[in-house]
Amino acid sequence: MSVTVVPTGAAKDAVDRHVPQLVADGVAGGITALDPTLWGSDAEGEASIRLGWTEAVAISRPMVDEIVALREELHGKGVRHIVLGGMGGSSLAPEVITRTYGVELTVLDSTDPQQVKDALDDRLTETAVVISSKSGTTLETDSQKRVYEAAFRAAGIDPAERIVVVTDPGSPLDQSARADGYRVFNADPNVGGRYSALTAFGLVPSGLAGADIAELLGEAEAVLLELVQDQPSNPGLILGAAIGGTQPLRDKLGIVADGTHIVGFADWAEQLIAESTGKEGKGLLPVVLDTRSPELSEGLADLQVVRLVKDAAATREVAEGEIEISGTLGGQMMVWEYAVAVAGRLLGINPFDQPDVESAKKAARGLLDAQPEPTAPVFTEGDVEVRTAGGLSVDGLTIASALDALVAALPADGYIAIQAYLDRVDHPEFAELRDLLAAKAKRPVTFGWGPRFLHSTGQYHKGGPAVGVFLQFTHVASATEDLAIPERPFTFGQLISAQAAGDASVLAEHGRPVLTLTLGDVAAGFGAVKAALGGTA
Repeated sequence: MSVTVVPTGAAKDAVDRHVPQLVADGVAGGITALDPTLWGSDAEGEASIRLGWTEAVAISRPMVDEIVALREELHGKGVRHIVLGGMGGSSLAPEVITRTYGVELTVLDSTDPQQVKDALDDRLTETAVVISSKSGTTLETDSQKRVYEAAFRAAGIDPAERIVVVTDPGSPLDQSARADGYRVFNADPNVGGRYSALTAFGLVPSGLAGADIAELLGEAEAVLLELVQDQPSNPGLILGAAIGGTQPLRDKLGIVADGTHIVGFADWAEQLIAESTGKEGKGLLPVVLDTRSPELSEGLADLQVVRLVKDAAATREVAEGEIEISGTLGGQMMVWEYAVAVAGRLLGINPFDQPDVESAKKAARGLLDAQPEPTAPVFTEGDVEVRTAGGLSVDGLTIASALDALVAALPADGYIAIQAYLDRVDHPEFAELRDLLAAKAKRPVTFGWGPRFLHSTGQYHKGGPAVGVFLQFTHVASATEDLAIPERPFTFGQLISAQAAGDASVLAEHGRPVLTLTLGDVAAGFGAVKAALGGTA
């Protein structure tokens, strides 16, 4: 099954305007030929070492048998449960792959102490852990590795028999893991994290969990013949032009799952799009929506709806102005990767760097080293502490008035980003606040779990258009709730608090308004915020 893209309205106009030139310029063939000049001279250095994803299917195929053999070996040792310790591109692709294939994978892409504790307590004696980090220096992943090593040893299990490492060749993690006797899979270093779905980063945890990764690669391979051709029918060129070439630019992409068999695709595409395009004050902001989200009925001029459907080639009428896309998971991954590279060319940016991602990491590390006392709240309502940054001014001493102030700070073309530094497994209800806030603001609202979004949309929030306002949720872990990190001078609770505070400080330095609500009792805090937004219990 091929991938079908059906644009209408302004998106179709963009395709008609740009695709002939893209074909004439040989962009599809150039991407496939690893031509680093397609995005301008400033991007050439980075692009020259970031186009390996176009060859991912061929490079990854020999790895499939090795992964399947390891899965059978682990199964023979009683392993029935796979945990993935990874962030960003290391976790988002395996999550959508395993959910779509209906196999269990515990994705531990958090530093929330309770979420980490719950993972450690879940069938440890039947568990194998994939520790996945491209750089080999990811702080969150290193912390997850340390606690699992300690837990396995305490249970009388050799960590080398249960921990599998995925990293770039020669990284610090690669070197230390091999020295310690761990099983290591190396990925192609010429592939950036967000483009790594069909490399070892996507395939090892998914394959060990039981997904049919050979089928996934076959799906991707089936669409490659179309993607490499400089033809008007190329779905990568069509989608790239449709999302990156509208005039005026519809720079909020509302991605709606509407009948597709793929589970959670928008969460994966979110990083690919936002981190690739959000820089130099430009970018495309992906907004994960469902079929009833308020944004869809607001008639927003800057919102481009992309609807993931079962069959975009069906004869039914496509809603005017929308883009419909259908196809297999592997096929869509390849098409979107090409499309985002094409959109980057149309936007005039380098789609392969992420210049603002490191800023929040540095701020968090500085706070971990200094361990400063938290700033005093502007006010407290119940056990919810309210803080502001980035020039946000609050009139009144209620959560409702603080939320009103945040909405009032929105530019006409702005968006709100909810960032919940909380246990996403125990508190999924916080995602309900997205629709309530969107209905109140009548503007696009994104939702991200911290700290995982720092490795995803975090780049866009700082490097993209300066039109975002930010709502943070945090929770300070008590001594009994917290969890130590072996051989580290800080705990998981201190780490996640530093990550939230560090990101807020960087956003404020960029002039982005930030409202931080620190919750004493998380469930009670949710109820208070929901009520303030007009929601019912």
